[in-house]
Amino acid sequence: MTSDDRVSRARRGLGLYFAVVVPLSAVIEWKIATSGGTISDHPGLVLALMWTPALAMFVARVALREGARDVSFRLRAPKGHEGPKAPLARPLLVAWLSPVLVGALAYGAAWASGIEPFSPKAMATFGLSHTPAGLRFVVSLVLNLTLGTVLSAITAAGEELGWRGYMLTRLVDAKVPYPVLVSTFVWGLWHAPLIAAGVYAAGPRPALSVGCFFASIVGGGALAAYSRLASGSVWPAVLFHAAWNAVIQGTFDGFTAGGDSAHTSNVLTGESGVLVAIVSVLVAVALVRGRHVMFRSPSDPMGQPRPLFARTLSDDAGP
Repeated sequence: MTSDDRVSRARRGLGLYFAVVVPLSAVIEWKIATSGGTISDHPGLVLALMWTPALAMFVARVALREGARDVSFRLRAPKGHEGPKAPLARPLLVAWLSPVLVGALAYGAAWASGIEPFSPKAMATFGLSHTPAGLRFVVSLVLNLTLGTVLSAITAAGEELGWRGYMLTRLVDAKVPYPVLVSTFVWGLWHAPLIAAGVYAAGPRPALSVGCFFASIVGGGALAAYSRLASGSVWPAVLFHAAWNAVIQGTFDGFTAGGDSAHTSNVLTGESGVLVAIVSVLVAVALVRGRHVMFRSPSDPMGQPRPLFARTLSDDAGP
């Protein structure tokens, strides 16, 4: 396939992808926003919403007869492959543990300030009601980093198969400038209506919540994009998204006074909190700085090493 063919095909794919994901997501988000309560009251609709990117990917791939090779489901290069191979250990560790780092720094600062204090959960289900608060926090964190992340992956996979398993690589191939930044902007826009409606990640000031969430998305989107492109596999991106939801929402929000993943009275914490926004960006900069070889699959490099937020990420995707 020539460079021009790749660009043309990628642009057609993006057109089909957005033709499905935009109207379908809009209908589901409207239904959630107008049905009363928050996202916690509509698990079925939330599940459907989070799988719309995967559905859009499927439609685009079938329509263009693309196959699923570059999603990519492989974690390692095929046995016997002698060319460049994507690293796996670092992208997996960044994906799995970066949410803990963001939470520890952002929520730790809020707790230390006393403005949004540490408020331990009873965890009576686990028989821990009378144990030290610190032990309960550690147990919650370990559970959410393991079992919670596995369960969260059921919904996170729906988004990542679409956002990082299709849209991001097509933005690269379509010669869209700054593809990682564009992908984070699209991801933020997709969440924005629910935040503005006060049913998801909403603080006391809707406009501030939307703005801070976009900043968090830049950081989180960079970490997800790095996990996908540095490894050449969609699974590290799924791991990041699942771990973020499980750890930030399940543990750090749960152990913060006023913390709620849907609608909170807090300004500093939560996914749209000021501290979370700032720390997310700083952690992303610290972990993904420098130049990286990007991979479509574990054995298919895109070209020379580049910064993650470079204008182009592929040797055949230049202006």
